Amino acid sequence: MTNKDRLLEEVKNITLSNEIISIYLLESGLNGDSDYDPTSKSNLKQIYKTTVAILESIANDPASMKDYKQDDISVSAFHENLQSRIEYLNRKIRQLPDDNDVYNDGGSVIYLFKK
Repeated sequence: MTNKDRLLEEVKNITLSNEIISIYLLESGLNGDSDYDPTSKSNLKQIYKTTVAILESIANDPASMKDYKQDDISVSAFHENLQSRIEYLNRKIRQLPDDNDVYNDGGSVIYLFKK
């Protein structure tokens, strides 16, 4: 699985061109054609950051903020649901340790500074 494939798993049902996906990945410091490393927390963190960037771009489109109704199904509060997903991913990103900040026993490094 490549980084691009993993990103597409996160943003299911969002249609973007391959060129746009590559730009988002490059902006996050990832190569779309590189292998995704499922054991790397840093790699996962970058995928989540890319996902947030894509979702924020969608949230900036005023045309997508309306409520939809198709047959008997209505999708309301699209913007609120999108914002809650972005907030959830940002919280998850903050909680994920980087690979270089985690010791073999699972402990992590925390820096505290005092004036």
